[in-house]
Amino acid sequence: MTDPDLVLTSPDRHTPTAAVLPVGEAQDAYPLDRAITDVHALIEQHGYVIALCPQSVPDATVHRLHSVRSMLETDRIAILRPELPPLGLAVLALQLRQLSICDFSPGVLASAARLLAHYIHAGALVGSVAKLDRVPVSLKAHAKSWSPGAQFAVVSSPQPQLLRVTGTETPAGPSFGTRLFYAAGQQSTAWITDTLAPAWRVQGATEAALPAESPRWWATGKAGNPGRIVEFAAAIPDISVLYQLVSSVRREECRWCGLELIGDRCGFCSAPLCADPPPEPTAGGRSALAPAVGAGRAALPRATRP
Repeated sequence: MTDPDLVLTSPDRHTPTAAVLPVGEAQDAYPLDRAITDVHALIEQHGYVIALCPQSVPDATVHRLHSVRSMLETDRIAILRPELPPLGLAVLALQLRQLSICDFSPGVLASAARLLAHYIHAGALVGSVAKLDRVPVSLKAHAKSWSPGAQFAVVSSPQPQLLRVTGTETPAGPSFGTRLFYAAGQQSTAWITDTLAPAWRVQGATEAALPAESPRWWATGKAGNPGRIVEFAAAIPDISVLYQLVSSVRREECRWCGLELIGDRCGFCSAPLCADPPPEPTAGGRSALAPAVGAGRAALPRATRP
């Protein structure tokens, strides 16, 4: 993970935690050579690394991750950036951590992120949508943002929704059993716990720390001054249900890197399912068009870290 706030507490003693690679403003105190050393140690210990990074982070953050992978010349690092807000991404990471102790191969686990993200209902209760660009905002909603005390319930995934909070009405929620996670900035959580949670019929609610990227993602403020926001995410909490969901999807072999995958794209090399195979090696060895590959793949350990 790229921020400690994206690492939710493990629900049980079997679920492994996640490694944190400081990025963004924290990069000044975390030089590239140390990042390379730490990621190399993770690969040596666990076989493969799945790095989750929010869509809202600065370009320098993504460049750092790609630089580490390039310097290590390895195909064992998957850099994933699902279109989820920060708390939703943290919940996805928790689900992948739960599944990492199962018998899934690294390719299946990485490509499962896209599948699981579809079942996460992520949004926020905000005081203004005037600067929000993550979901469509009508001119009427934009104007109402200037009303004192206005509140808006916004859902970004799996389908965008925007609702001005005026009573007990809530956005459409999941039709399956979920657990609700929520994290507050300078906003009361009463509507989340007293209205949203019962309406969505969640199987419990857990409060977490507001991720540092949340104010930027929801355009409510900045780290240290997040503004009026309560972020929330409802997701499947049962590892047996998650396992059935992933294992029920047909598995394919990536024609580029050879790893297993589900869905239509490899989580490690990003090649689409129907991509042409890599060119034949030249007389000098590996094709110049092929991705950099490290020495030999190790079998997936039972504790691959997101």
